[in-house]
Amino acid sequence: MKRVLLVAMAAVLLLAPAANAQSVNEGAVRAKLEKSNADIANPKKNAKAATWLNRGKVYFESLQAPTKNLFMDLLDQAMLPTNMGGEPKSKTAEYWEYPWVKVYFNGTKVKAWEQTRFIDEKAGDVAIEALTKAYELDPKLAPKVKEQLDEIINFYVQMAECSNRIKRYDLQQVAYEMVIKAEAHPVYGAPDYATYYLAGQLAAYLGANNASAFPRGEELLTTALENGYADEKGDIYYYLFHCCYGQKDADRSKLLKSKEVLLQGIDKFPKNERILNSLMQLYTVEEGMGDPQDLVALIEKALENDPKNADLWFGRGRVYYKLNNYDECINSFHKVVEIKPDDFDGNYYLAVFYMAKGNELYKEAAKVDYKSQKELDEAMSVAYEPYRQAVPWFEKAYELKNDHIDTVDCLKSICFRLRDEAGYMEKYNKYNPIYRKLKGLE
Repeated sequence: MKRVLLVAMAAVLLLAPAANAQSVNEGAVRAKLEKSNADIANPKKNAKAATWLNRGKVYFESLQAPTKNLFMDLLDQAMLPTNMGGEPKSKTAEYWEYPWVKVYFNGTKVKAWEQTRFIDEKAGDVAIEALTKAYELDPKLAPKVKEQLDEIINFYVQMAECSNRIKRYDLQQVAYEMVIKAEAHPVYGAPDYATYYLAGQLAAYLGANNASAFPRGEELLTTALENGYADEKGDIYYYLFHCCYGQKDADRSKLLKSKEVLLQGIDKFPKNERILNSLMQLYTVEEGMGDPQDLVALIEKALENDPKNADLWFGRGRVYYKLNNYDECINSFHKVVEIKPDDFDGNYYLAVFYMAKGNELYKEAAKVDYKSQKELDEAMSVAYEPYRQAVPWFEKAYELKNDHIDTVDCLKSICFRLRDEAGYMEKYNKYNPIYRKLKGLE
């Protein structure tokens, strides 16, 4: 995607005298739009590519006019009246409101803005359509058309970032939709499907409060997958699942598709906890969707063909954990560290699941009414055994990533619990100060 924000002139504008600052000259902008409308109504001018190229330019200028002198993270609050052509209508601690835009701050720097008025609400669409027409009439104008489209794309990428910073995800999704529309122009060839993913992810999120967003999310994410796009962790399948599942009440077939999406995702990304959790939820909540044990069978079938695949063993362990089968969970993670001895996640989670097994045994032991101290001590010794087994794996994880606070927290907690046994109080005294330092307590 063309995400090069046009900030090269920012330093110059910040230093510009007040006389050079411009407010929105609505009358002049509207006059240009009216002239463009008149030109395309003229049969002779309508047939010229230059007419449409100019139309793209003036409509983009109308779109950009209210925010062209704003710069994220660069413009200081004190300079804002200069760049905006005057004082705001109102001020709050969070933002200043101008007739066309709200400007938000991070300290004294401009953080983001929200355009509240437009000279023409459809200016972006009109500009893109005009540039499409210009290219159709004269393909030799491709470089100029692309230059103008790049400006439009940069505008909407910047709008998406601003909207994200102020948590206006609806506006962010609209901005990405406009990027998609601009990049669909023939001068770009294949579009950037990462944008489809970003827009689809937002649609999945927005669908929680407005189900009408789900179909568009499904369309965007499906298109991205069909064209070979997948994010590094495979979360695209998780978001596509939500877009399909969110439509199940209106269309029962979407429930079946939501399952298919998750199964495809877990096949490609067996470590993805979001996908695993969604499958477990689907199988336990929706009648007839399947037995959670089916997930084990699915992963073990894959392991028959690829027994050295650490990710598959990782996924197998996570499923068994969800099924409360700690022993098989732990066996799976032993395979992970056997295949990848220096993998932090493998060592860390093996220790975590030993600890989880210890917690469960401890809770069960605490429910029993013991007749003697000896019986209690024996029961606690059995319950503590998984804690003892967890320690070396946590220590290996700490060697691999010595700034991971959760690892150190677990180490010092387990060692304190085992403090009456030989060597563990020394380990507690080692890891507790490290934990406090990482926590910022010392």
